[in-house]
Amino acid sequence: MTTQLTIPTSVPGRFGPYGGRYVPETLMVPLYELERAYELAKSDQSFQAEFQDLLKNFAGRPTPLQFASRLTAKLGGPRIYLKREDLLHTGAHKINNAIGQGLLAVKMGKPRIIAETGAGQHGVASATVAAHLGLQCTVYMGTEDMARQALNVARMRMLGAEVVGVESGSKTLKDAINEAMRDWVTNVRNSHYLLGSVLGAHPYPTMVRDFQAVIGREAREQILNAEKRLPTHLYACVGGGSNSIGLFHEFLKDSDVKMVGIEAGGRGNALGEHAARLAAHQGFTGARRIASNTACADSSAGMMPSIWLSFVAASRASLSQQAQYSARPRSCSQACSGPTEA
Repeated sequence: MTTQLTIPTSVPGRFGPYGGRYVPETLMVPLYELERAYELAKSDQSFQAEFQDLLKNFAGRPTPLQFASRLTAKLGGPRIYLKREDLLHTGAHKINNAIGQGLLAVKMGKPRIIAETGAGQHGVASATVAAHLGLQCTVYMGTEDMARQALNVARMRMLGAEVVGVESGSKTLKDAINEAMRDWVTNVRNSHYLLGSVLGAHPYPTMVRDFQAVIGREAREQILNAEKRLPTHLYACVGGGSNSIGLFHEFLKDSDVKMVGIEAGGRGNALGEHAARLAAHQGFTGARRIASNTACADSSAGMMPSIWLSFVAASRASLSQQAQYSARPRSCSQACSGPTEA
């Protein structure tokens, strides 16, 4: 009998042993609807034209590839370039995917979008796109995150979004996703769930990857113009994976380009002390968060609360050993890392 582990990467929604669609029956119809709408949108010239127009004239693409001259001089080694996604409207790469999914919601006749957010960047991007497209927007956010990110909460509300505080569980992102899913199950007829990370049931991982792939397409062209060659290494922070796969995807066929994803190393290597999945050694494969993914558990097989993302952004790069994942401790990540996933 064919098992999940032998399904080839060419199967839609599968990334080697990862991916798929494990959801309540209530969500199968909206997921099929979303998959059909996305497949049609990929070949719809009017949709693509509007998407590209908004990326350019609303979000502010292309973003520059900046040569970090002082950092290069200080390290005295490789020539370092920074892909400046922070210069986009709303201040992060999240706007790329929010525009794409917002247009899909309009195409499907859904007047309302639901989103979740942790650091607030995805929530701000979703609220911004909803305001521009005339959509209602409800953003779920853990109350712990709301206290830490009060400025982003204010921005979302100024944009007309309803921000719902989540008091359950750890009061952070994973609990916000639970509440967003409950809302979607209840309101599937008029609502689209605008998921911001490369996780969840098909077609979300593929769709988010494709909307974010503009990062890598631009970076590839820009580095070739600047250096007349491809980079030896790509580095990206890894939270929900949309930033990293957005950069990595265009380089997957370039075997000489090494891709390094940096995860949050937290306080140490022990379970519950970090948020690293791909760089950790305690992982196992199983169905969780409506897709097959790598997760961590304690000695009694209980899922660890800090490690929950169904991260399939590794895609073929991880499976071919082209990508490497490293967990950095909190002391280093605070001093060294760039923008994190929202």
